[in-house]
Amino acid sequence: MEKLTEAQNELYEWLVEYIKSRQHSPSIRQMMQAMNLKSPAPIQSRLEHLRNKGYIEWSEGKARTIRIIHPDRKGIPILGAIAAGGLIEPFTDAVEHIDLSNLSLPAKTYALRVTGDSMVEDSIVEGDLVFLRPVMEPDNLKNGTIVAARVEGYGTTLKRFYRQGDRVTLKPANSSYAPIEVNAAQLDVQGSLVAIWRSYN
Repeated sequence: MEKLTEAQNELYEWLVEYIKSRQHSPSIRQMMQAMNLKSPAPIQSRLEHLRNKGYIEWSEGKARTIRIIHPDRKGIPILGAIAAGGLIEPFTDAVEHIDLSNLSLPAKTYALRVTGDSMVEDSIVEGDLVFLRPVMEPDNLKNGTIVAARVEGYGTTLKRFYRQGDRVTLKPANSSYAPIEVNAAQLDVQGSLVAIWRSYN
């Protein structure tokens, strides 16, 4: 999207917070007060620019019709799903975000939604969100660590990681599933487990 000027960005950020907290659009007068302006003309001009640049939807002359098109996406990105069962291909773009700003999680933490039941004995069930951090030194990964691992030619799965020499075993936490045994060169460890989130809603 086209960049905003400082004045346009100031109004945009104020609108995002106002609409997020109150669930409705402000009046022109409220925007004038917030921006310390005595005339509605600059507000209307900024709104028009925000609309033309794709940041808001707005019916001109009707301030209460403002809708944010691209709200700031804060929180931890949920990058798709991970199989706790077979193997699936993960997403790389965030499909949604979850705001856990009150929790202390490592930098670059991301989340995947669990599908399947191969980790149930570790209390990881279908629908859970698993929070993972990138593994910078996979050669130093401790055996028994729960990881998201991409197996060459197959996809990505959530399992416990065990390495002996050049062989890696990805062990499920469900006796109904067999371990996955591959050469270490066929494996890309994409993240190690940091936390699990379960919603009961």
